[in-house]
Amino acid sequence: MDSKLAHLYRCPESGGPLTLEISEQVDGEVFEGSLISAGGNRFAIKNGIPNFTYPFKLDKNDEETRVYYNNTADVYDAYIPLSFSTFREDETAVRNSMIDDLCLSPNSTVLEIGAGSGRDSELILKRLGPDGRLFLQDLSPGMLDKAFHRLSNSTPTPAFFLSNGSYLPFADKSFDAVYHFGGLNTFADIKRAFKEAVRVTKPGGKIVMGDESMPIWLRETEFGKVLMNSNPHYRFPLPLEHLPVEARKTRVRWIVGEVFYVIDFEVGEGTPYADLDFEIPGQRGGTHRSRYWGHLEGVTPEAKKIAYEAQRQSGKSMHRWLSDVISSAAESQLQKGKDDTSS
Repeated sequence: MDSKLAHLYRCPESGGPLTLEISEQVDGEVFEGSLISAGGNRFAIKNGIPNFTYPFKLDKNDEETRVYYNNTADVYDAYIPLSFSTFREDETAVRNSMIDDLCLSPNSTVLEIGAGSGRDSELILKRLGPDGRLFLQDLSPGMLDKAFHRLSNSTPTPAFFLSNGSYLPFADKSFDAVYHFGGLNTFADIKRAFKEAVRVTKPGGKIVMGDESMPIWLRETEFGKVLMNSNPHYRFPLPLEHLPVEARKTRVRWIVGEVFYVIDFEVGEGTPYADLDFEIPGQRGGTHRSRYWGHLEGVTPEAKKIAYEAQRQSGKSMHRWLSDVISSAAESQLQKGKDDTSS
């Protein structure tokens, strides 16, 4: 690990800064050591790779995922091309089309979540110049080791780290873009993973994430049933309910035989803007906000009928007429109450 990067990392529990403790250096790189939080959390650096995995005891689903990918790391690159050749797709072209959605510049700072063996990472690095930077995350030490050996001599040199994708060890607004493809379905907390990706991305930055999901219009076909029987991951639903409110210009598309989705969006701040307080023309009147928050108890049909007759005669909108009538009646009642009390 490059010691100059230590200040960029944060405790995934508290978000606070970390202190670097070096045990061994090799050619100026931190080979063994720790990053320590003010609260005493210690994150080990082994063979040059810091391990920020948190919670320290993973959710059962995340732990099973880590074990699975550790056990399959040695054969992963032999089998992953089948996901593309099954549908007569060009793997490099497909991956590049997703990376296009990141809208990178040569000096972009990019985070790849779930980098696996580095197949997408290689292509991302080709978009970056000497001032660009790529951070590669994975939960599986076995998979990240494959990426390390594939890419450690690349230019620019990536930064490798282990972590839970739902607890990222970075400050807010650290990256121009965040990318993930191929493992989102296995995350124990997909909603938090999206929120974390948004948190560490600068406003206006891009997030691109995707995984398997048989679209609903194909689920009852032989095509869909055969594939979902063979690979249960195709049964996972499209995770739109987990998208954060900061998502802007959101797009969803299906790729690779229409059985993988890609979600991409720009990062905004808070919910989208809308003027909720302008007076809406027409008989009903009111504002978007007053129509939502201004409900009163229901009235009888007779009271409603006479109210509309009076409103039409007044020339006001129902919102304005009701507001005036209720305010006048309420003020009169409150004054009467004061008079009764004083007497």
